[in-house]
Amino acid sequence: MPSPRSSRERRAGSGGSRLEFLSLVSQRSPGPPDSPARRKESGSSAAAPLPEEDCMKLNPSFLGIALSSLLAIDLWASKRLGVCAGEGSAWGSARPLMKVIEVSGHGIPWLLGTFYGLCQSDSSAAREVLLNLLFALLLDLVLVAVVKGIVKRRRPTHNKMDMFVTISVDKYSFPSGHATRAALVCRFVLHHLVLAVPLRVLVVLWALIVGVSRVMLGRHNVTDVLFGLLLGYALYSVVEYCWLSPLSAPALFALWSH
Repeated sequence: MPSPRSSRERRAGSGGSRLEFLSLVSQRSPGPPDSPARRKESGSSAAAPLPEEDCMKLNPSFLGIALSSLLAIDLWASKRLGVCAGEGSAWGSARPLMKVIEVSGHGIPWLLGTFYGLCQSDSSAAREVLLNLLFALLLDLVLVAVVKGIVKRRRPTHNKMDMFVTISVDKYSFPSGHATRAALVCRFVLHHLVLAVPLRVLVVLWALIVGVSRVMLGRHNVTDVLFGLLLGYALYSVVEYCWLSPLSAPALFALWSH
């Protein structure tokens, strides 16, 4: 028969085990169980919302896609057509000829030639035409420089910076100043000089060849040249609207008459 003392010791031991178990349970933080709905709510609250610009990138507009596609086609076509961009290019042997055409459309020869003709002219009608041509060339230089400074489109990567007499804005590509000047001069000459049909055709061909040579030399992208031709064509209308005459600018004509 067990003694009362041993019975009390067994009860004390079992009580100690029970107390130890309760102490382990009591260490858990009180609160409701972590349900799936609660976990979902906490996960959604932790996720940060997408920025507005990211949402816009996920839903691009049709205009944005069209412009990006046009830019990609422009860069691809310009790269393929730059056959005279270097001596080792497909048509590298024609590069010297393309550079001669480049000089023929440069602003400095045209400004110097017009100024010289203006100084040597004895006819009032010729002075009027040459003075307006000088005004058109200066207006073209200023307008192209302003647009290049605003757009700041870099020249093609395959271009060699060995151009004839450049200034700071000439590191930019859009629009092509040669193409603008060629279209402007072409339209001016056709309107104010009496030329035979073959010569008129040659003037138009010269303007087109100058534009094409800019892409072949790798100086410009295709869109630079196309926009330049359109800008030069439109710029002549501005010159015609602001035409300088002895009545509208008598001081200028009095200066050149001496």
